[in-house]
Amino acid sequence: MASVHTSAAPLSAELVLGKTPSLKEPKLLGGVLYWLEQRPQEQGRTTLMARRGADQAPHELTPGPWNLRCRVHEYGGGACAIGRLVSGEPVAVFVHDGDRCLWRLSLSEGDQQPQRLTAPGSDGRFPGALGGGLIDPTGNRWIGVLEAGGRDQLVAVSLLGGEPEPLHSPVDFCGYPALSPSGRQLAWVEWQQPCMPWERSQLWLAEIQADGSLSGGRAVAGSTPADAQGCSVFQPIWAGADLIVSNDRSGFWNLERWAGADATATAITPQWHPLLPMQAEFAMPQWVFGMSTQAWDGKQLVALCCREGSWELGSVALPEQPGATATWQAITTPFTDLADLCAEAGALACVASSPTDPSGLLELELCSGQWRHQPAAPCPVAAEAISHGEPLWFSGHGGQRTQAWYYPPAGGGHPEAPLLVKGHSGPTSMARTGLSLGIQFWTSRGWGVVDVNYGGSTGFGRAYRERLDGQWGVVDVADCAAAAHTLIAQGLASAERIAIEGGSAGGFTTLAALCFTTTFRAGASRYGVGDLSALAADTHRFEARYLDNLVGPWPVAKATYEARSPLQHAERIRCPVIFFQGLEDLVVPPEQTERMAAALKANGIPVEVHLFPDEGHGFRNGATQIQVLEATEAFFRRHFQL
Repeated sequence: MASVHTSAAPLSAELVLGKTPSLKEPKLLGGVLYWLEQRPQEQGRTTLMARRGADQAPHELTPGPWNLRCRVHEYGGGACAIGRLVSGEPVAVFVHDGDRCLWRLSLSEGDQQPQRLTAPGSDGRFPGALGGGLIDPTGNRWIGVLEAGGRDQLVAVSLLGGEPEPLHSPVDFCGYPALSPSGRQLAWVEWQQPCMPWERSQLWLAEIQADGSLSGGRAVAGSTPADAQGCSVFQPIWAGADLIVSNDRSGFWNLERWAGADATATAITPQWHPLLPMQAEFAMPQWVFGMSTQAWDGKQLVALCCREGSWELGSVALPEQPGATATWQAITTPFTDLADLCAEAGALACVASSPTDPSGLLELELCSGQWRHQPAAPCPVAAEAISHGEPLWFSGHGGQRTQAWYYPPAGGGHPEAPLLVKGHSGPTSMARTGLSLGIQFWTSRGWGVVDVNYGGSTGFGRAYRERLDGQWGVVDVADCAAAAHTLIAQGLASAERIAIEGGSAGGFTTLAALCFTTTFRAGASRYGVGDLSALAADTHRFEARYLDNLVGPWPVAKATYEARSPLQHAERIRCPVIFFQGLEDLVVPPEQTERMAAALKANGIPVEVHLFPDEGHGFRNGATQIQVLEATEAFFRRHFQL
């Protein structure tokens, strides 16, 4: 049995990181729960798991060396589709990272062997990236996204094997296909540069012909970059004959309904009606495929919604009148961090955590409300030793009301306590409310932690997200500094012991905060951006125009890029910095970190650089995660003389 930490003694990095798998994309089919499990102790390998009943032990369906991973748009997601053939046979279709090919696996009882569907190229890998798909039982095929040759395509691959067959070519990007129950309609999401899918995107719909081709494809909701009113759509699903989508044209990602869309959808004008108007979000930024915040169990709609940074679960009673407002019925559980919702025949499942429960699979019966939560690993910390996140509202950039979660150190905050300010990635992500053992690592060592939902964060509506438009490196920096100053003013932290850390976009915020404020005394950057101009000229396709909105059009706004880039103002950083970088990173090239560190060293600033040859953007290996946490803590402790 795993040991449980019951006192205020420091937690070890090995105890909180490196062994706990990450659970993703649960799916229910025929009463069986399937999910993906990413294992840091196996260098981040992802495998397909199944459990056939609540009293049954999980069974691994794709043991090593199988590694389920999608690389579409670099961030991937949606590496595995679960469904049935016309015969009723349950099957999975997944992308194996070893050869980047699609494979088919029968899910009938008994050990089965995967069968390859697409052929590798001369280098042993499929010449493109596949993922984000579904199983079309009528056509006996997989429908998903192929990214190759600098473009996206909706394609179909026969479940008997063969070359991907093009179905539709968007202007730029596409994803999130949804097949109607009749099999006659296919919906999906498209977006175009310079916009990201959470800025402006469109819902498309087409009719599936007898030969499997698509006809009559057209946009039925959302907006393009040229539209005056910006809105985005998220995760279309079919609720019987009705099409449901999250649309933020009201200012919040709310559910909208097109009743009877599966009947003659391509021949009539879309009739969208707000289903559940609320100042809450039913969606999240579409960085990866496979995300799900709403599901149809065959008779009823269930959904996840976020109010001011905290998630809740509920059911949505669809009214008989298409234009009538639905009823939201909250489902009471202790979980406040929820994702990846699925449902079937009166049951639902999702990935869930609470302030005292680590992330795990939540299974719930809708009729009784009875639920079961199976964490990915036992919690190594006793409930009484956990520091609970407290909502902190403060005056951020421009005096705007801004939110963060403050975690007091063991023994409580005091004027001499060191404080770690966390800037999340994205930068459109959000500070989550579920138990983070990484945060508990710091609080158990006497640190306070403030996890900042700076302007630009998700979970507070479109206007809150748009605070960062043209202001990246300004609003986020000011908000992180303001959160720290608020806690200092309340006597909960020492002004001389304030550190900031973040990864990716959070790494940029970290470096910019060290550059353009005097608030922080040390920083840690994980694969962070140091040179905005270089990033605009040398990043991957998905984010190639992302900075147009965050900073300004490149190269017209070159002066702004230079003014905001920490590398161009390295002489202004006067405190120690530690860097971590994967050498296989295609999002933020390693050169960014190497140049930034070299500039600081040349200025006589204490610097540490840790490079990882087998890591990309985001560290998957448990040993790497442990090393990063231990090195960061030792670096801060040494320079703060703790």
